[in-house]
Amino acid sequence: MRLTLHTDYALRVLMHLALAPGRLVTISEVAASFSISRNHLVKVAHELGQAGFVETMRGRGGGLRLARPPEEIAIGDVVRAMEEDFRIVECFDRDANSCCIAPACRLKRLLKEALDAWLAVLDGATLADLVERPAPLRRLLALTA
Repeated sequence: MRLTLHTDYALRVLMHLALAPGRLVTISEVAASFSISRNHLVKVAHELGQAGFVETMRGRGGGLRLARPPEEIAIGDVVRAMEEDFRIVECFDRDANSCCIAPACRLKRLLKEALDAWLAVLDGATLADLVERPAPLRRLLALTA
């Protein structure tokens, strides 16, 4: 399984926000902390807001903050919201599947079980779990407590 950069960035944004409770964080601040493009993060932040994970405040003094406590944000939910699809092989796409062995192939079932197990592991973790030990993360991101 592989996450898109978009989902990776979404998880990083959420971790950054969880490490800065009680204050608004700008997209530029997150971009600088992770040394990634601000332009990429604008779209990510917008989608996180649309999905209900973050609140966005526009204008001077604006920024981002978590829309709910980190304990209530399941990583599996974030991944499902940010990933475009989970068609890891052609036969997962009913409309575009042209694999001639699909009717007899057991690989699809095996891969579906693997995907379900992977998502189940992510469902068992929350954003709070990812920032459980905040001190090293804050130090690496140059954040103050």
